[in-house]
Amino acid sequence: MIVPYQAGLSNHWGASLRQILLHMCVTVLAIGIAFSLPVGARYILYQWWPVVAEDANLLMATEVLLAAVLVLLFNMAGIAWENRSKVRMTDLASLVHVRQSDSWLARWRERRLVKPLPAVRDGFVLTITGFDTFAGEKSLLGEALNNAYEIRVMLLNPHGESAGKRVDSLPEQITRQNFISEVESSIAHLTLLRTLGKKVSLKFYEHEPFWKIVVLGDHVWVQHCHSGCEVKREPEYVFALNREHPRRGFFVPFYRHFLEQWSDHRHPEYEFDTNQLIYRDADGKEIRRADFGG
Repeated sequence: MIVPYQAGLSNHWGASLRQILLHMCVTVLAIGIAFSLPVGARYILYQWWPVVAEDANLLMATEVLLAAVLVLLFNMAGIAWENRSKVRMTDLASLVHVRQSDSWLARWRERRLVKPLPAVRDGFVLTITGFDTFAGEKSLLGEALNNAYEIRVMLLNPHGESAGKRVDSLPEQITRQNFISEVESSIAHLTLLRTLGKKVSLKFYEHEPFWKIVVLGDHVWVQHCHSGCEVKREPEYVFALNREHPRRGFFVPFYRHFLEQWSDHRHPEYEFDTNQLIYRDADGKEIRRADFGG
């Protein structure tokens, strides 16, 4: 528990230092403007205006320039007011990051979001194959999930009927075997984490996927699983927990959605040692087992 505290303390001091520097810059700017006002006023009244008053062309140019400046200022004020409303709505939704594309710039911005996050104890994942989320080398969240102590993962059963429908809706180069290979890579990665002392649990669901959810501490990554589209091509939204008003924002609803799916007894648990799926009843008692893959 020392590492999260130190990381949080460092982030707190960094934010405080930035605020202090910002206040210093604003204060210096205000003092500069205050001292320059008398000089500017004398120049306009005694030097610039007498020349303009005697020249009709210069007066016309001055009026046009002043009108253009006023239009620009009013437009900027309107944009600032509109952005203020958007910021208020974003804050109410607790939205802290959006990734539209998979470009290097978008991934760089997301790495900047993930890097300062303190180490978390629990990591929850609800996705399709898990390869792009934590098993692949280019995974943005893989390192953060690997540092968690307890990891709960839910994947789509690649041997089920829903996986077949999902594959049929995707481009031809994506096959059922691709699904199976990616899931096997995810299982191998989770098995490695178990050997490192992590508490890892894996479950499989059978219905067609609707949300991809990754919970790390006070942040949740969300993507919509559109039929016929790869999830990694979809926009990604990151919501943070509003500690002062926990009922606000979308962190809690998505977090609860994962917990509800995890607690659903219809989703079998994967046993790493035997490569079997364990089915349980509503009371949590084991009712049967089946080999993973049939």
